[in-house]
Amino acid sequence: MDEFRVIETPAEFDDAVRRLLDGDGPIAVDAERASGFRYSQRAYLIQMYRRGAGTFLFDPPQIPDFSALETAIRADEWVLHAASQDLACLREVGLDPDRIFDTELAARLLGMPRVGLASVVEELLDVKLAKEHSAADWSTRPLPQSWLKYAALDVELLVDVRDRLAERLVEAGKSELAAQEFDAVLHRAAKPPAAEPWRRLSGIHAMRSPRNLAVARELWLSRDALAVELDSAPGRLVPDASILAVARTLPSTRRALADMRDFTGRASRTELDRWWAAIERGITTTELPAVRVPSDSPPPPRAWASRNPEADARLRVAKGAVAEVAESFGMPVENLLTPDFLRRVAWSPPANPDAASISAALGELGARAWQVEATSQTIAEAFVEASQSLRDATSTDS
Repeated sequence: MDEFRVIETPAEFDDAVRRLLDGDGPIAVDAERASGFRYSQRAYLIQMYRRGAGTFLFDPPQIPDFSALETAIRADEWVLHAASQDLACLREVGLDPDRIFDTELAARLLGMPRVGLASVVEELLDVKLAKEHSAADWSTRPLPQSWLKYAALDVELLVDVRDRLAERLVEAGKSELAAQEFDAVLHRAAKPPAAEPWRRLSGIHAMRSPRNLAVARELWLSRDALAVELDSAPGRLVPDASILAVARTLPSTRRALADMRDFTGRASRTELDRWWAAIERGITTTELPAVRVPSDSPPPPRAWASRNPEADARLRVAKGAVAEVAESFGMPVENLLTPDFLRRVAWSPPANPDAASISAALGELGARAWQVEATSQTIAEAFVEASQSLRDATSTDS
């Protein structure tokens, strides 16, 4: 078996840059993080492959400056699978491509039934990839050889996959729309930090008491501070379910907290004073959080029939029409048009919802040109049909 070496010294790094420059064609890129183990989303291993150059496994914690590599390969096409998952951690170390080919996204646009890397490789290349280390703690040092082999295989076949997908995109007449989608992923703005990130607690929406919410907030903030300090995934310290159990119960003493069977996690008892202090802050604070957070998003569609029957009719008819267009394109409906865009236009349509105004509205929301062209006329016609149906129903009732 080949021995895989991790690049961690200046000499090894410089040699890798030279060899990548001497290679040919696109560069396959992947990154491994330690999600579920560490607080940060930094890359703990970066893999690259290029024909004529070989495979390179970089150790980011040991490489202080990736600028020479960035300069060498930035203008070349980078091939990534599910690029949106890796671009942020690559940019964190200074690696940012000018153009990409996203093999997962290409598979979706082609309507492939399974788009995970192992499934795509098997369908296109008839090669089975083992995925036994996909959820490993990549901050482990030294990295075992079996993990390095797994990581290398993730990029060694990726350029061949890219070529097969590119051929299929040409055959399906989807090369241009794929290019627009790749560019959109590459230039998508990062989401701004949430104003109240503690509201991401799983199950928090079912909590209706401001006091209980205040305790949940203080526990989340305390857990987050400890997670940052230890660089540990917060859920490993105290799971979300445990925070919500405490917030619902509101234990009256430190002892009562310690006796809670639902309060689990590796730091639930070792940091008991921390958690009890957070509970006390939540119980005594006068700064109570709002139960409902204002949002510019439309309400859940299940509420539309009673709150806005016209919008409900527009959405129902338009969803069916857009689904037919997606079927004709041979791709999932969410890749044809982001469902939230359709909901927003249906809830608050232009004053004159013809194809031109629907096109403008979709463009402002962020739909790509090909998506606008494929759906705007269909949506406009669906809105007219929905309006006519409501008028007919009203006329019949009267």
